[in-house]
Parts: sequence; C-alpha cells; structure tokens
Amino acid sequence: MSNLGSQGPWWVPPSNQGKSIPLRTAVILAIIIGLIAGAFGASSTGSLFGVSTKIAQSRSTIERPADSVAGIAERVLPSVVSIEAKDVDGGATGSGFVISSDGYILTNNHVIAAAVSSGGSITVTLQDGSTYPANVIGRDSSYDLAVLRISNRNLTALTFGDSEKVAVGDSVLAIGSPLGLQGTVTLGIISAKNRAVTAGESANDSSFINALQTDAAINPGNSGGPLVDATGAVIGVNSAIATLGTTQGSQTGSIGLGFAIPINQARKTAEQLIKNGKATYPVIGVSVDMNVSGKGAQVSLKSSAVLPGSPAAKAGLKAGDLITELDGRPITSPEELIVAIRTHDVGDSITLKYLRAGKSYEVTLVLTAGK
Repeated sequence: MSNLGSQGPWWVPPSNQGKSIPLRTAVILAIIIGLIAGAFGASSTGSLFGVSTKIAQSRSTIERPADSVAGIAERVLPSVVSIEAKDVDGGATGSGFVISSDGYILTNNHVIAAAVSSGGSITVTLQDGSTYPANVIGRDSSYDLAVLRISNRNLTALTFGDSEKVAVGDSVLAIGSPLGLQGTVTLGIISAKNRAVTAGESANDSSFINALQTDAAINPGNSGGPLVDATGAVIGVNSAIATLGTTQGSQTGSIGLGFAIPINQARKTAEQLIKNGKATYPVIGVSVDMNVSGKGAQVSLKSSAVLPGSPAAKAGLKAGDLITELDGRPITSPEELIVAIRTHDVGDSITLKYLRAGKSYEVTLVLTAGK
C-alpha cells in the first residue's frame, strides 16, 4: 500500500508550471465550493454574497377562442343540469338542459318515468350546485321526451340548432352527468344519420328514434343531456347507447355508438308538451309484424292489421303487404318504417311503395294522429 502523504498532494493543477496546493487547503476549497453549489441549487430565487438570482418564468397564456372546445363548453355547461328521480326501488339519475329561461328543462322520459309512476320525487341540480324540486309539465314515451319545470326563473337557455343540416363528420360535444359525474364533456363526430333506434325502459314503454349516431362518449347518466354542434347549438338529445351483449363481455359503457334524438323532433314535442301536457305522433293506421326480418316492413297478417278508416285503409293497403319505401327512403325493417313516419307531422302527405304478390304499388296518403 503506497503512502499518499509521502508522495505529495493527491491533487495537482492541470498545468505543470503551477505550484502544488497543500492538502489542507484543497479540502477547505472543496467544502466552500460545495456550499456555494448547494446554495444556488436549493432555491430558484435567492441571494448569495449580495447577488440576487432568479430563474425566468413563462408569462404566456393559452388563448381559447369562442369556437374552441373549451369555449363551447364554457358557454353550454351553465345550461346543463343533473336530474335525480327517486322511486320506490331507489331511483335513477340523468341529465337535462334548459330550453326556456323561465324554468323549463328538457330530458328523456325514461329518466323520470319510474319516479312519476310510483309518486316519487324529482330533483334538478344546476351547474352551480343549487338544487330545486321539479314538476313534470308533460312527457311522451313514444318520443322518449319529457319537460320539467323548476322555480328558478332566471336561467340561461341553450340555442336550438337545425338537425336537418347536420352532416356526417361534423364535430359534436356530448354534455351531461354520466355515472353521476356532473358537467362531463366529451368530444366526437356525427357518425351517421337516420338510425332506427328503439329506446325505453320496457317493451310496453318503448320509443322509436330516428337517431343521430355519434362516437362522442355517452354513458348511463348522459340520458337527456344535449348534443351540441361546433357553434354550441343543440342538435340532439342524448338518449341511448349500443352495448355488447352478455356473450360479448357484458360491456355496458360507451363503445363509440351513442344515439341522440334530433332536436327538430325534440323541439316540436317539447312545444306540444308545454302547451298541452301531451304530444301527438303521426300514424298510417297499420300494425307491422316486428318479428319479420329482411327487406321492408310487413303489414301484419292479422285481420285487424289495417285500421278501418285509417290513411292506410283509404289507400288500399292490406294485411301482408310489404312496405319498401317511404318518400324515396328505403325501408329495411319495421323499426325504420315507424321512425320514418314519425319524422313527419300530423297532416303531412307521404308516398309509400309496397309489394303485394310480387307486384309493386305506390300510394299517397295523409298522416293522422295516433291515439
């Protein structure tokens, strides 16, 4: 083992021409350097030997234009509400949105149906956390819509858009309270239009929707909330989601297939509910066989399939006829026929094409109100 003390200092300067520093001096210098480094490293702002130091910080701000996702959400969120409907079995939660500043709120019928039927209570929570008991002004299971009213007469109503002008690929935001998480915003696009979707809590209380399809995440609790376009205008009422069956993993959350009632239909129904407490829907006066699959919608083979005196009866339709088109729109299922009819108003004229014994026929009829 070599004797370091007998061979001079352990540290020498880089230049051979300099003088060596004694060991004691080198140790002291090392301690001083360490203290200086520690003082500067411990704080971004401070003073050492009378010299102030400060690390520069960014003063830039993020600009959020009114037409950005953040800008739209900021405008729309104050008009979106959370709904709690309590019934004898516990209750349900959903969403809704203000359609009139004097307290009117639109939501889905299936959100409140059980509470209404059992004499339960309905509570609306605004975005600021304030809560109000709600009265049911009217509801309609055929369109799965309901109008509530609360005592607050100083609300901000959302602007209605035009769902007829929506195009596949348009950007949309879905806003609501999925799983009770109030004020949730998700972004997506319109994936398709005119989807025949059946919604409702039971077979006896089902609705048929000529839906807008979106990939914006929609989950349980989003029902009744608004689907808004890139301007912040409402174009749909979020109402249903597609789920994987029990043989496919029992997934019940969003899989990118959400459906909304077009706002043009929802607006007409809401106006009727506010005015009359109920809504009307158009019919042609036939029963279709929901179990027959394949092209078209088949009029039931039952003797009572065509209602006497109905538009269908006057036009000459009979049991077993296969309806294939409505106003040029192909009909590929019974559900499509129902939702296609319900996109019209009572009193509208429509043209139907149908097959009977392999021969094609075309008739025009006037829609009447269903009972």
